[in-house]
Amino acid sequence: MARMTAKQRADQQVVRQKDLRDRMRDKRRPSRDDIARLLLWQMVTGVSENRADRRKVLDRLRDEIVEGLERQGFDGRESEDAFEELVIKYEKGPYPFRPKRHLQKDTGGSGME
Repeated sequence: MARMTAKQRADQQVVRQKDLRDRMRDKRRPSRDDIARLLLWQMVTGVSENRADRRKVLDRLRDEIVEGLERQGFDGRESEDAFEELVIKYEKGPYPFRPKRHLQKDTGGSGME
């Protein structure tokens, strides 16, 4: 049996990924990214505004996250800026995540509206 071409392997991967996403949606299983986004939001908003060391706690969190991103090859300054932008966004606004419509109970439609 001949070895598959790169195109064939890529086409099969697309099918496998779609199948995996469909199964995870049907199971209503969150992805690693869904969990990470919510965890970061909870960590940023969970530091009480009444704490005297609030900024110190957020700075430590930022430093640890930036250090990990730098180990992955990201620019440190850009990582700090991205983190601080998220902190501002999370502190100012309401709950920042839109509902996952595809996960809501089917109300007679396809569930994919």
